[in-house]
Amino acid sequence: MIKFDVLNRWTGKVQFTAEIECDEHDISRFKVGLAVRWALKNGANLRDANLIGADLRDANLIGADLRGADLSGADLIGANLIGANLIGANLIGAYMRGANLSGADLRDANLRDAGLRDANLSDANLGNAPKIENIHQAVYEAASAPGALDMGTWHLCGTTHCRAGWVVVLAGDEGKALEDKVGTACAAAAIYLASDPNIGKFPSFYCSNAEALADMKARAEAEKAGAP
Repeated sequence: MIKFDVLNRWTGKVQFTAEIECDEHDISRFKVGLAVRWALKNGANLRDANLIGADLRDANLIGADLRGADLSGADLIGANLIGANLIGANLIGAYMRGANLSGADLRDANLRDAGLRDANLSDANLGNAPKIENIHQAVYEAASAPGALDMGTWHLCGTTHCRAGWVVVLAGDEGKALEDKVGTACAAAAIYLASDPNIGKFPSFYCSNAEALADMKARAEAEKAGAP
């Protein structure tokens, strides 16, 4: 049993001390992850905490209050963040593949370079994202033009983008401003959600051109037919 201090990201003061069972030689990110789990179990304050690089893979963070916390570079792969409060959190470069962010509050969170592949963002609050009218038809029309789609990069040139890149471009200046703040993938997810609140399963931004076009076409046709 050792004691491990978690500091406030702004003041550097000890925010809480976790008593956790781990080897003295365990790497710091593992200790931080254990401390977070201890904090949630014991009702400790995680707001504005310095949780840089924490190992929180598959962690149960349902409803956690992580407002303003610094989770940059944290491993949140497969973490359950349903309903978590992440307002103003720093998630730069966080690994969030397969994380469940359903209903999470991500207003003013910095998600630049966060890995969101297969993450569930349904009903998440990503702030005031711009809307694209008939988004599925608009994106398919733009991306299906000859040479217009390249899923290997966010933006290749002014006329060639990946799926997420096209969503951002079609949203105009507001889309670009959001992309600058949170990164391409998260900006596109936010725009999709604002434009189609009933989107259900989010599209993949990391598949092949053929797979992306097939999905875009199917969604465009369903939207045109008035499917819910």
